[in-house]
Amino acid sequence: MYVTLKYLGAFAGIAALAGSLAFAADSPTPSPKDKYSLKVPGGLSFAEFRGFESWEAISVSTNEKAVAVIVGNPAMIAAFKSGFPANGKPAPDGARMAKIHWAPAKNQFFPNATVPGTQQNVDFMVKDSKRFADSGGWGYAVFDYNAATDAFTPGTLAGSPPQGNDAKCGFACHTVAKSRDYVFTQYGHR
Repeated sequence: MYVTLKYLGAFAGIAALAGSLAFAADSPTPSPKDKYSLKVPGGLSFAEFRGFESWEAISVSTNEKAVAVIVGNPAMIAAFKSGFPANGKPAPDGARMAKIHWAPAKNQFFPNATVPGTQQNVDFMVKDSKRFADSGGWGYAVFDYNAATDAFTPGTLAGSPPQGNDAKCGFACHTVAKSRDYVFTQYGHR
């Protein structure tokens, strides 16, 4: 178990670094400003998550379709460090999480290791109990990434999983975690 957690922490750091490097790459089209102008219906915008590329890692997840790192803003990290969700308190308004998905790739030096490949999308969650009162206090957004154009677009029903393309698109899936304030993610031990 210790070895697994040790490598989980290392993987989270590598994944966060890979995500930061991917966004830091210099690309003439489109400019980074373009992604910050995107919104989903209901008003949730990419700009509300400015700086997520350097937020602290909460956890990682992987399956045959994606490698992901889940990051949180300082308010979300503070909630986890205070015992969220086991302490029974909801996440505070202003807490934000981003889940960055990549296609799985093999590491050239360690063929048994699965690492981030091409970015697929980024999912966002923000706690705003007034603005999103009818979706458990959380707003959701998915922005798909197109590597050929180096651009993001709001997720659609054609995506995997299908996205209703509005700020409440994730609520139906997250109801199974209602007792955890609609948050699936466990904060990985450090």
